[in-house]
Amino acid sequence: MSQPLKTSDIIFPSQSTDFSATLSSLKRSALSIFNRLNSISQDAEFVCSVADAYNLPLIANERCGSWYIPPPRKASSAYFKSTDGHTGEWSFSLRRLNIQVLDIVGHNDGCVIVDSTRRGKNMPDALSKTVPIWCCVWNRLFFPEIPDHPLHTPPQSISPSEHSQIEARLASFVHQVQELNLPLATLRRRISKPLRPIWVTVESTLPFVPPVFLDFHPVILCTSSRRVRGGEVSESGYVQGAGDDSEVWACGLTPSLFWKHREQFLRTNEEDLPGLITRLVEGDSESTKGNPVPIKPTSNLYVGSTDLGSASGFDAVISCGEDPVEVLQAKLKSKYLHLKCRAGKLGSRDLRDELPKLETFFMTLRELPETILVCCHTGKDLSLGVALAILCIYTDDEGTISTHPTSLTVSKPFIRQRLSWITTSLPTANPSRSTLQSINSHLIRPSPPHKNQSSTSSSTSPAPRPSPAL
Repeated sequence: MSQPLKTSDIIFPSQSTDFSATLSSLKRSALSIFNRLNSISQDAEFVCSVADAYNLPLIANERCGSWYIPPPRKASSAYFKSTDGHTGEWSFSLRRLNIQVLDIVGHNDGCVIVDSTRRGKNMPDALSKTVPIWCCVWNRLFFPEIPDHPLHTPPQSISPSEHSQIEARLASFVHQVQELNLPLATLRRRISKPLRPIWVTVESTLPFVPPVFLDFHPVILCTSSRRVRGGEVSESGYVQGAGDDSEVWACGLTPSLFWKHREQFLRTNEEDLPGLITRLVEGDSESTKGNPVPIKPTSNLYVGSTDLGSASGFDAVISCGEDPVEVLQAKLKSKYLHLKCRAGKLGSRDLRDELPKLETFFMTLRELPETILVCCHTGKDLSLGVALAILCIYTDDEGTISTHPTSLTVSKPFIRQRLSWITTSLPTANPSRSTLQSINSHLIRPSPPHKNQSSTSSSTSPAPRPSPAL
């Protein structure tokens, strides 16, 4: 009986062991840095043509979208997660309200939101489901006089069954937003018509003249990359969704730095690109630190990065980092608080041990400072968590901060409502899940055992789990 053919039967024996390695090498070559940057450059031309066709500003859905938009043409950023659109996990994010998008839509009668996805899909879930959910929820909040605003999803990507299941959850999403007690009347003034998603891919036919939509604000959802149905090896170097997962391949390169030196990158050989990126990243003088942002409705609480020039103008400073800012510590004395936190997730965990210091800090203040800055290295994570703790413990419903804890009951809906103050004041705010878990753990204490519970059962019952992140 004959045996089935093996690789060694059709390839020279000395080379058979290299066959798999050769295929892996070809795939790595197809996904090289040069091919990615070249693909991004090609896709960006399409993105700009979409903006021109509709005469609307470009918004990058971070983090991927920013790679495809030249910085002069980028109006803003948004944070719509694909995971909020995953099948069975549909959600409206109460952490990422993306209110800044409403401003741009209202001022320009629409916008273009840019994103991409890796091989195998026609468009990312963020554009096919997450943003449509977002549009429908705001429509129902802003225009309740119009009954049952419909959910719009792309029929080529979303089945009728999935569409119906998403639609069944919309009422609960609306209720969750209503519990945040947002200033809906104020937000409603930013737009004059309902929002309507419209999907555009490379296969779409673009209008020759920018269309006018009388009944709704168009939210153009642009998938920047063309779909690759086979492997990248067969695509002559084109990489679908080349900007995705940039922390894996970009060697520290950022979209703004890429566009600043785009021509140089596209003229450089593949083997020289890592060295070029390293030199440009190290020599980049572009400031990533923004000005401190006030958190409304308070009149004296700000968040920002640990930048001496920005922090020196405040009456009190709370800084999160490995080391205290000695200049501020010497100047402000008891009005300076250092929370010792490492970088990344370790720093988020450190907050659990450091947050109790807030109580001592506020107790020692004879009077409330006119301005308080909470800062960390990035101004986007730990500082937001500490500010959230201050809003929950020391701030009343009108935004007045006291040196003594308020009598308000802290619960998960309460924390979400206070977090909405931050996300409304700073639309790009995106504190990590680890940071929010630490804040929840500090704010929501485990309930004491029931008085009738026996000591035996108390000793054998499992320890309470920390509250999940918002």
